[in-house]
Amino acid sequence: MNDYCITSKDREILRALAQELRSDAESPLQDEKRKLWTKHNDLKTNQPLVFCDPENGWHEIITDDMLKCESQLARNWEWFLRRQLFTSRIMLDDVVIDAEFTVPYIVSNNGWGLRIEHIGGENNGAYHVKQAIQDYEEDFSKLHYPEYTVDYAASNRLLSLAQETFEPILTVRRYHAWWWSLGMTAQLIDLRGLEDFMYDLVDEPEWIHRFMDFLCTGTLKMIDRLEQEGLLCQNIGNRYVGSGGFGFTDQIAPVDEHKVTSMDMWGFVESQETVSISPEMYNEFIYPYHERIASRFALNCFACCEPYDLRWKYARNLPRLRRVSCSPWSNREKTEENLGMNYIASFKLNPSPLSQHNMDEDYVRQLLRDALKGATHCVPELIMKDCHTIGHNPQNPVRWVQMAREEIARIL
Repeated sequence: MNDYCITSKDREILRALAQELRSDAESPLQDEKRKLWTKHNDLKTNQPLVFCDPENGWHEIITDDMLKCESQLARNWEWFLRRQLFTSRIMLDDVVIDAEFTVPYIVSNNGWGLRIEHIGGENNGAYHVKQAIQDYEEDFSKLHYPEYTVDYAASNRLLSLAQETFEPILTVRRYHAWWWSLGMTAQLIDLRGLEDFMYDLVDEPEWIHRFMDFLCTGTLKMIDRLEQEGLLCQNIGNRYVGSGGFGFTDQIAPVDEHKVTSMDMWGFVESQETVSISPEMYNEFIYPYHERIASRFALNCFACCEPYDLRWKYARNLPRLRRVSCSPWSNREKTEENLGMNYIASFKLNPSPLSQHNMDEDYVRQLLRDALKGATHCVPELIMKDCHTIGHNPQNPVRWVQMAREEIARIL
């Protein structure tokens, strides 16, 4: 808690940026975008929406030498505000800008009972999983369901500090995203290792089912506890959901912030790690547990980088499925047939062109046109994400958004 300190100088810098953000948030354009996202998510329009998140590339846009605050916490907050302003004034995609600042809970988690270790991975590179479960009979009993601990004193201090810093310019709220994905196979492979997991599907199928059931039960117990303790945060409105998109919808009603259940939220399952297995193996070993998770949520998102269409005959049965990730590896020609106007087609565009300092614009246009084929007969969104670098050229994502809008205009 001693680290939670904002000097008067840093506070002045942050409040000035907050005032700029509030000015942008009060533009009528933000209301127009909120309405459009709501119609989009409720399947009432086929107008394509555009969302660009440079991810790791943000550090090449808002660099350390641009930050004026001194303490680390203040610099983190400043970085966020400058990022929002860049989105609002320079990126110009369909992200909604709110006069809001959110802070999370301060939480620790004891994991699944065995140490997860990655070998390599420096600078966001590739890594190898060091196998934690080497023998099911010997090691499986060492697993336990995760238990989290909320440091309420630190959490409340952080919330109060944000309120003292930003209010009444920005509305300060508590928002904690307890998970990104509830797909579970990432945790399984972190514990078992990818190679052995692949062998297990054939050699130890009963253990895979037992493992997935354990992970699924532990995940549902976590959700139950969060509900009981009033800690879930509703992810409707201007909240990131799935692997790309926002939660605006009229089909999930707002509820009291301490009474949120999973049925008041968007859910999300994916299984990128199992891209190499057959659709039938997905249906046998993974889909039943995805279905158990998805049944707890009001609306659901499916898939991320895996080509959804190979599993579509099974995944389409997920309860209340709404948003489907159409990765660069999915069959674009099947989008209209598979999804039509019944699901959001969340097109993920290949980020590799943005990694070059001088982006190949002809190639980018071709990728956009390929994604937009048949888009007049579905509910499309164009998503740029998964950027590990933008070639140290902040104009790359800006130009990508411009080209996306130009290609959309060409077909409308």
